[in-house]
Amino acid sequence: MPKNTSIRSVLIIGSGPIIIGQACEFDYSGSQAALSLKEEGIEVSIINSNPATIMTDKVIADHVYLLPLNTDSIEQILKERQIDAVLPTMGGQTALNLCIEASNRGIWEKYGVKVIGVDVAAIEKTENREAFRQLMIDIGIGVAKSKIANSFLEGKEAAQQIGFPLVIRPSYTLGGTGGGFVHKKEDFEAALSRGLQASPTHEVLVEQAVLGWKEYELELLRDNKDNVIIICSIENFDPMGIHTGDSITVAPAMTLSDTCYQEMRNQAIHMMRAIGNFAGGCNVQFSVNPENEEIIAIEINPRVSRSSALASKATGYPIAKIAAKLAIGYNLDELENQITKTTSAYFEPTLDYVIVKSPRWNFAKFKGANRELGLQMKSVGEVMAIGRTFIEALQKACQSLETNRLGLGADGRQVRNLEAIMQGLEHPSSDRLFLIKDAFEMGVPLESIRKATLIDKWFLIQIQELVELETELRRYSLTNIPKDFFLTLKQKGFSDGQIAWILGNVSEDDVYHRRRELGIKRVYKMVDTCAAEFQALTPYYYSTFEEENESIPSDKRKIIVLGSGPNRIGQGIEFDYSCVHGLLASKEAGYEAIMVNCNPETVSTDFNMADKLYFEPVFWEHVREIIGLEKPEGVIVQLGGQTALKMAEKLKEEGIRIIGTSFEDMDLAEDRGRFSDLLKELDIPYPKYGVAENAEEALKVANEVGYPVLVRPSYVLGGQGMSIVINDEELEKAVIKIMKNMPGNRVLIDHFLDRAEEAESDSICDGEEVHIIGMMEHIEPAGIHSGDSSAVLPPFSLSKAVQEQMEAYSKKIAKALNVLGLLNIQFAIKDEKVYVIEANPRASRTVPFIAKAYDVPYINIATKIMLGKNKLKDFTITRKLEGYAIKEPVFSFDKFPDVDKQLGPEMRSTGEAIRFIKDLDDPYFRHLYAEKSMYLSK
Repeated sequence: MPKNTSIRSVLIIGSGPIIIGQACEFDYSGSQAALSLKEEGIEVSIINSNPATIMTDKVIADHVYLLPLNTDSIEQILKERQIDAVLPTMGGQTALNLCIEASNRGIWEKYGVKVIGVDVAAIEKTENREAFRQLMIDIGIGVAKSKIANSFLEGKEAAQQIGFPLVIRPSYTLGGTGGGFVHKKEDFEAALSRGLQASPTHEVLVEQAVLGWKEYELELLRDNKDNVIIICSIENFDPMGIHTGDSITVAPAMTLSDTCYQEMRNQAIHMMRAIGNFAGGCNVQFSVNPENEEIIAIEINPRVSRSSALASKATGYPIAKIAAKLAIGYNLDELENQITKTTSAYFEPTLDYVIVKSPRWNFAKFKGANRELGLQMKSVGEVMAIGRTFIEALQKACQSLETNRLGLGADGRQVRNLEAIMQGLEHPSSDRLFLIKDAFEMGVPLESIRKATLIDKWFLIQIQELVELETELRRYSLTNIPKDFFLTLKQKGFSDGQIAWILGNVSEDDVYHRRRELGIKRVYKMVDTCAAEFQALTPYYYSTFEEENESIPSDKRKIIVLGSGPNRIGQGIEFDYSCVHGLLASKEAGYEAIMVNCNPETVSTDFNMADKLYFEPVFWEHVREIIGLEKPEGVIVQLGGQTALKMAEKLKEEGIRIIGTSFEDMDLAEDRGRFSDLLKELDIPYPKYGVAENAEEALKVANEVGYPVLVRPSYVLGGQGMSIVINDEELEKAVIKIMKNMPGNRVLIDHFLDRAEEAESDSICDGEEVHIIGMMEHIEPAGIHSGDSSAVLPPFSLSKAVQEQMEAYSKKIAKALNVLGLLNIQFAIKDEKVYVIEANPRASRTVPFIAKAYDVPYINIATKIMLGKNKLKDFTITRKLEGYAIKEPVFSFDKFPDVDKQLGPEMRSTGEAIRFIKDLDDPYFRHLYAEKSMYLSK
């Protein structure tokens, strides 16, 4: 069936601010769906309150509504614009819940809007735990023994019937919120209360716990003819009991028998057809008993999910793009394969490589939190790695995580306490994968590790082999490693840094040059969806160590953009937004734009966003070889946050051109001590400061500048390691902690301006002129990290004199740092005097917010200036903001109910929302301002 021509205008509901359990994978899905619909000549409107995403950018949709995600906003849009259909499957649980609420209120019916991509009744069936369980029983699909409970008494009765251990699963929640295992009777009442409170319908499913069973996911697409295809099978490395968002996952499934896989396929297709008559994407989760391969269904999500983004990047099959076309009437056989362009979309991808996804946690930001992993998701981001084997991909994933690991162990950070290792294996946390390796190194038998972790033996054997290879490597020196063995090490994912550490007395560069002498070089393979059965046309690559290289450099002028790696607190989706605009601007400027990144949730790693995509760790060894192959005119590091910036020194040492501000000038700004010296030269006020390299020096500095003091390490992002202290005892503890966690980092000690206001500016400098793109006033006072503070654009209470000082200092600093591109400066204001706290010559988290508020493509402009293609005078910049825009941080403290929620100099928010107000009498603003007054009076 061709597309439904009655659908001329579609509203896509977004997922709102980033929170734990719902991250930027929905920015990717929503963006891809919007572009897919626009290809069909359909007018696309988007509602989403997240200013940091590319989804809320004019390059994606015809109309963007940066409004709160509620039914009042939906009605506002429907009154303003003729909408024919709404697509709620691209915005996660938030979008589905809003769709149901609007349906219950009769809003879709009132305005003649059709729900596409899913059946509202299907949402009810899948989200209501009892309805889902009963449906599975009716269609003959196995489920765990369970009972629904709407009250405390019903829950206790269910537990008595089922027995312990059991699981509590609240209905209509996201990321496992409120759920968990209960192993003992005495823990049940508290867990039941949490679950009932977490569910918006005050309903939980009390279920038999299938601890130790294996977990799998299938990604499906279905069209109007009821054709269903399986895009990808995904296996959890971790057994049942750990939320899939917190589990290492592998595609395709590694330990599944063909018989079991075929049965799982049949059940998934049966389940999808049973939940409703709709066309679109679906995710199904199963559990399998490792003893007899008995299959039970866990859940089905009739929408794109976190795993859909992973499956799209893993296979090259654009699930959200195709799902959007199916939602408007197309069938699978009427659409082309986006990779080959010669076959149809009615095919199932075949992988001749292995994908490993690894979560990224930020427990350091939630001090005192229970770090044990369970049914409630706690990770803040993820990475994806591609290799020819599982172990190669696993090592690459470890290199991608931004945790200063060189791979899976072999980097001097091993744990040598056997008791601590075994405790960590039995009670999984963010380090369990590394502890498995440590256990093998300590001689713990494989079967003991299997019993402690319940991880499949096949995965453990792969990790055990690494230890055996390391033992063999120690027999050699760098000069006499046999070439075949050296090649084996690289094919098993060992980085040059790991090999150097194992050998001792040699550097990473020594290893790199030695293997190059031996002819052991990375080659690049294409992600083609069909195991090379058909010719692929999409330039999407991963590296490995084989003979044939499929990535042939063109003779075009090239620019490489380095991405931001996994999302984490302090470095989020705003840098992906920046990278996407960097790619678009580079292409517009006539360059071949090449992207290097490893985050499967992002738009920057969509195979059709860059001219060429390397899905590789943003890790020096990988980056240097891509640069060596492509020989770009330069590398953009200014848009990818700290991940990309920390490559700048290496790039300079290798003689590779950095596009934009030079390494020397970026380093001057990052080194807080040297930067304060610069401010002194420029006669710009700054808090008294001193630099210390140990606790004794720190005490001396603190007493000279005067308490209270702000203690912070140089070269950090997101306020990591910062604290405000008021006496010698607190100072000593803070400095010792910094030295322990960040060895080699100098400590900067500033006099803290108590009860000062905070503000910031963002600007673009072309080397001659400086344009202030926005000045924001914070609601919270100085001392609370800017990422955790509500910010108002433009300032609402700062005097003209203060704003003039801010503008003058911004221009002075931009020129002194020789900024070419973006610059963010943070200020403290006390008694009408402006002090500069810090300056960052790079993309900041506030630039996307300003760009959306003023409706100006600032990153695009800055990139073209960095490339030397334009000067500021070449652009006509017209701001469109009426009234004020407010950036409000969003936190995920509900995932860690026992942690201290007090805000301070270290950033803890996971995302942000934007709110527009016409004037300062707005009730929302008055509430925020009352908080500001309270803070400043303390």
